[in-house]
Amino acid sequence: MSPATPAPDSGGAALELLVHGVGGATPQDMLDDPRTVRITGDATAAVYRRPEDADADHHPERYENGPVPEAYCWSNLTSGNGARALWLLLLPFMVVNLAHWMRPTTKGPARAVRFYGMLVRLVALSLTVMLTAAACEVALDLTAWQCAGSADCAADRSWLGFLSAAEGGWWAQPGRRLSLAALVPAGLVGLLWYLSNRTWSAYESQRPPSAVTVTGGTAGSAGPDPEKDPASEAEQARDEDAGQASGTGPGRDAERGAESDAPAAVRPALGRPGFWYGRRIVARLRAAHTGAGFLVIAAAVAGAAARHDRRADVPALEVAGWALESVLVAAGAVVVAVVFRRGRSEKVLDNRIDHAVVTWLPGLSLGLLALSMLYASWSRPGWASHGTLPGDTAFRVIVLAQGGLIVALAVTAHVLYRRVRHSRTAMYGMAGPAVALLACALGGVMTGGVAQRVADWLDGPGTPGVSGGPIVGPPVLLSWQASVIPVLLFLLLAPLAALGVRTWRSARALAGRVEEDYPAERPDEVRTRRIAGTRARAELTDAAPALIGIVCVATLLLGAGAVAGAWMSGDVPSEAFHRAHPVVEAAAETAQALGSWLIGLGFILFVTWGRRAYRDASARRTIGILWDVGTFWPRAAHPFAPPCYAERAVPDLTWRMASWTAGTGGRLVISGHSQGSVLAAAAVWQLPPHTRRRVALLTYGSPLERLYGRWFPAYFGAAPLRALHQELHCWRNLWRHTDPIGGPVRVPAEADKPEVDREALKDPVVYGRTDRHPLPEPILGHSDYQADPAFAQEREELLNRLPPPLPRQRAGAGAGAGVGAEGGALRPQGSSGRSSG
Repeated sequence: MSPATPAPDSGGAALELLVHGVGGATPQDMLDDPRTVRITGDATAAVYRRPEDADADHHPERYENGPVPEAYCWSNLTSGNGARALWLLLLPFMVVNLAHWMRPTTKGPARAVRFYGMLVRLVALSLTVMLTAAACEVALDLTAWQCAGSADCAADRSWLGFLSAAEGGWWAQPGRRLSLAALVPAGLVGLLWYLSNRTWSAYESQRPPSAVTVTGGTAGSAGPDPEKDPASEAEQARDEDAGQASGTGPGRDAERGAESDAPAAVRPALGRPGFWYGRRIVARLRAAHTGAGFLVIAAAVAGAAARHDRRADVPALEVAGWALESVLVAAGAVVVAVVFRRGRSEKVLDNRIDHAVVTWLPGLSLGLLALSMLYASWSRPGWASHGTLPGDTAFRVIVLAQGGLIVALAVTAHVLYRRVRHSRTAMYGMAGPAVALLACALGGVMTGGVAQRVADWLDGPGTPGVSGGPIVGPPVLLSWQASVIPVLLFLLLAPLAALGVRTWRSARALAGRVEEDYPAERPDEVRTRRIAGTRARAELTDAAPALIGIVCVATLLLGAGAVAGAWMSGDVPSEAFHRAHPVVEAAAETAQALGSWLIGLGFILFVTWGRRAYRDASARRTIGILWDVGTFWPRAAHPFAPPCYAERAVPDLTWRMASWTAGTGGRLVISGHSQGSVLAAAAVWQLPPHTRRRVALLTYGSPLERLYGRWFPAYFGAAPLRALHQELHCWRNLWRHTDPIGGPVRVPAEADKPEVDREALKDPVVYGRTDRHPLPEPILGHSDYQADPAFAQEREELLNRLPPPLPRQRAGAGAGAGVGAEGGALRPQGSSGRSSG
């Protein structure tokens, strides 16, 4: 808990709403009290106070020495139970979803913005197709087609005996083996659909407050249902993909039909009523991706049977095969059209569901899969499995399609960036395409790694892809992709070494500046070197764009080389370079073996890390930190990505601030650390103007500009942050040179509002030993901002700058805003009011 704040000049009710950052925090730590009371919320996310502060709103006179402290704890949204460690397997989906939000800020027609969003959604769809194709490769090709069709492979695995072609049973025919094996990838697709639907209900279904609910309307009301408002459809059609190309659009303070206390104005994207409620787009994309998964499996099963029928000259089955494949192609076109057609609608609280798409598309795709399994299971006595299924062609098409989409996305991002250039934008607007490329590369490595490991297990002592083994092995493209991984790591040694030298030189250069910050202290070479080194390492965060750019260029070139090598040679690298120079041949064999080993090691690390996280709370928190950063944004591109916790946290904070100020008429400081400062800013954007005037924002260790402003310029760039400063009554930001995450927000003073950033806090607070600090003070970096005296000072000044408290409302006046019936008093919630300490 931060030091007590002296009484503000204007007195009256005052509240400090604390929001923690990444990694989670307990309410006991945030409030510096082992006993806490849950005021509102549930076990997932809740607001806590100290027991003696539970009825503080009834007695503001008791808190003349400072605001009432209140903690919003949201850590269980990202790192609650061990099952969430399995979200690591959805990492490519999460990464491609980030690419949607990384588009550059721009001006002019919205067509390019909509085209950008459409391209990202298509890249995301290709990842689902790749995942399903990899599952088909393992279950259908390697297991049911190759191993079960090989007497040597099936003989060593008793569990494959009933499928073995050598046994001659009912399941021995290849089509029936494929139909049975298709249940495995179909179950995987069904599981992804279930998890997406379940996590939406658990995390993202909280409806944001509208102007009705935050100005005293019926609690829980949200204006007319857009599903019943025919006039809203045309408006939402004009608002696809976040509406205006500039990142701001003609917004309203509430959804359609709600009254507003201010005229319509241009509002930042994060201030739109429907920004944190993506029900419609997630449901559409979930149906499309589920349908795509089932169609890929159906194509793999039906395609194998149809190719045999065309060679066997059986007219009836040949016609049936052509008809079924034509229907599958048409259904695939419908899936692409659904993904292509519509993006997000944010101007209104879009509570509608496209029932035809959501209901019929997955059902139709599942029906086609069942029909394909029935067609493939038809008796074909002379059919025997040889070689491989056409996985090579499928994976090449997928990779080439992804490459083309990435190039088109890069061109679109460049066009958008040219309209509004800003020096702080990461990678000159290319961050979105770069991240999309990394998502595709990560998906390729993960899916290829599984196929390689399964092939190696089924092949026994042989090497997958090398002649003489019991099975042919996986597509050669996967071996080529694995072989370029050691080359990529080798190429990264040079920039990493240069970065290390640069950091060392920067630390030496900063030594003099460190001593200048403590002019009254006696210099200590060891102490100075340690502080300067911490500052230099903190600056590495700003080098991330250059490093990611190098990785992306190398990945793109090496990936293109892998596709070309697999296509021209048709063999794995060791076989393709068998007759080359001995050095080249040895290098190819080494790269193939090392790449396969690295992929296997990476997959094992994923599994073991997930298992450890299931049992170890500290490992769970570590994984939670990854999702705190990666799942802040709504699922706009991929519905199977891990859920967006902000769609629960931002409405929580908005409701809390609106209800408390409406019920008490007091002043509120929302105090956010690290990722909590991003949540706090997003919640403040959602407040109506009359509530925002009673709220001050205090951020510390904040990545608002350093990370979010640079990588997500359309939403947290210079213009949106300046607009937030103008809309807020007061805002102050604290930062340190030693902080690797937080930094200045770079918003200058305007009119009567001072600059948002305070000068950098000293870290450590004291250089050497003093009478007041007889022991060396630690270098805090990103933590313990509240321990600095500047924190209490800035909080006091923010409270004093807010307008005086309004007269307390009559009993029951605040009930409509979601507060207690007695003048807005808050009461502990039954059993949740017991001490959690």
